[in-house]
Amino acid sequence: MPKDISVMAGQLGHGLLLTLGMTALAFAGAVLLGLLLAVFRISPVLPLRAVATAYVTVFRNIPLLVLLVLFVFGLPDVGLLFSLFFTVTLTMALYWAAFICEVIRAGIRTVAIGQAEAARALGLSTGQVLRHVILPQALRSMVQPLANIFIGLALSTSLAAAVGVAELTGQAQFVMLKYDNPLTSFAVTTAVYVLITLSCALLAGRIERKVAIRA
Repeated sequence: MPKDISVMAGQLGHGLLLTLGMTALAFAGAVLLGLLLAVFRISPVLPLRAVATAYVTVFRNIPLLVLLVLFVFGLPDVGLLFSLFFTVTLTMALYWAAFICEVIRAGIRTVAIGQAEAARALGLSTGQVLRHVILPQALRSMVQPLANIFIGLALSTSLAAAVGVAELTGQAQFVMLKYDNPLTSFAVTTAVYVLITLSCALLAGRIERKVAIRA
């Protein structure tokens, strides 16, 4: 029994590492793409606004599991071969970027338009205005929404088990089938997800307070 527990812990630990890695990489990619989409959405260039609006509309109205199945099984059919981990992480980044785009766009709208006009009057370029004036002020209203998206992304990694990724939920299913012990494996998995969620919420709260104090 102790040996079985050690093996189970090792397998669940490996699954946790995959979950954390997938979450971190997908969130980083989603933030970068979401920021680009948000810039497109507030751009005065109509084609850029149209592309970003279409992207957000499409990806926010497709279930993530459908996208995972489409990318995992569809990309090889068109000759694009990637690792399963990379494909799932990329899909999640593309999906959650649509939501992050709206968070950033809403945050930008909280900054008075006079701030941008004053910055342009000083000779700053559009990129400099966004980087040095708009985004630092918008961050205060974006911390909690971004944290909520991070939590949602972390929890949604469990869907990767449906397409064969041995992340935390996938490993829990394997342990359940191998050792016929569903209660222990999924109780541990549940506790880990709760710990991730609470840790993220506490960290977001601290960041939000620090940003508010510095403002």
